[in-house]
Amino acid sequence: MPIGQPTTLTKELLASVLKEQYEAFLVKDRGVPREILGSLKPVMDSPQITVITGLRRVGKSTLLSQIADTYFKKDYYFVNFEDERLLNFSVKDFDLLYEGLISLYGEKKIFIFDEIQNVPQWERFIRRLYDQGYKFIITGSNASLLSQELGTRLTGRSFRMEVFPFSFREYLRFKEVTLDNSSIFTTAQKGKLLKLVNDYIALGGIPDALKYPELEVHKTLYDDVLYRDIATRYKLDNVKSLQELSLYLISNTSALISFNKIKDLLRLGSVNTVKNYINYLESSWLFFVVNKYAYSVKEQQIAAKKIYSIDTGLTKSVGFSFSPNSGKFMENVVYLELLRRQKNVYYYKTGQEQEVDFFIPKDQLFIQVTKQLTDETKNREVNALVTAAQEQKNPSQLLIITESDKELIESEGFKIQVIPLYEWLLFKPEK
Repeated sequence: MPIGQPTTLTKELLASVLKEQYEAFLVKDRGVPREILGSLKPVMDSPQITVITGLRRVGKSTLLSQIADTYFKKDYYFVNFEDERLLNFSVKDFDLLYEGLISLYGEKKIFIFDEIQNVPQWERFIRRLYDQGYKFIITGSNASLLSQELGTRLTGRSFRMEVFPFSFREYLRFKEVTLDNSSIFTTAQKGKLLKLVNDYIALGGIPDALKYPELEVHKTLYDDVLYRDIATRYKLDNVKSLQELSLYLISNTSALISFNKIKDLLRLGSVNTVKNYINYLESSWLFFVVNKYAYSVKEQQIAAKKIYSIDTGLTKSVGFSFSPNSGKFMENVVYLELLRRQKNVYYYKTGQEQEVDFFIPKDQLFIQVTKQLTDETKNREVNALVTAAQEQKNPSQLLIITESDKELIESEGFKIQVIPLYEWLLFKPEK
């Protein structure tokens, strides 16, 4: 066959690939059990298509193996569409694939498909077999593509879950650190936890980066997202502008950004270009954009945004900063944990232009994040929280997350809980 010519997908080749993949999947390292695993039984027992999304190398395939062991034993099919031998696999090949699976393993009712977004129109096959009573668990690394397809033929038939880098609790399990269930720590435990949480901020929670610290996992991952998931997929001509924008964002995490200012600073031509590029970066799970809380949708749209990274270890490895900026990294860690707790998150600006880092309307929860509570920072953070609570006119939860301070502050009839980051990450504060 001439060099560069696509490999023809034959029954023999497909059978070989499927058998090799399944056997490798059975012996795959199951890694650290993910916290979400225990809550999935109702979803696995339902006919709903389970859609697992998240950044590359964030542990989706490992979670798949944990789900398979926990809920299905060996009674399933497994196919990984990231395999280069399936590069030219198309929707018309699904019947050939199904035939090959039956010939190898007999008839089964459960399909586990990894990185399904690599197959155009994949949802057609899944919808057909779903209607015949088959169960699907699928993963994908592009939120935009998956949401488009789920919103057409699979609407109302799917349950979507997002996988994030390790939480602090999962990080401790990875490090084989065990803690009792008590929320009261000795002085030695506090010191140990403070070191561990600072290590966690520095290293992040991407499993492979923690497992293989000698390799440039963060850099490789970052480049794969920019070039393979964005530039190639969206057929971008100006890759340099995408690089510059992404570097700007990752070097300014936890900061307010303005689309207009970015357009002028990076000479990107139009605000729409900035919005499109940031949307691509969001859809590929590198960044999250947070809106200002406002009753008016228009005000939310035109106000400055806050930007957060998917992982502080990735930010430290790839971003550029003149200072350690540990307070901003702490804030990023808090934001990611709020997402894990399935919170709808905004930042808040009072009528006096005081900023509160996070506001969760459903819980009426305001959160400030600061490294240390000096006299100056205490006055600023407390005043902003009290003003915000007064504006909302509802009984509110007010929280200041610090590196190591713990106390209860009372101001203007409001109680403000000050709690160390490691404690908040380990235990949800009581209402």
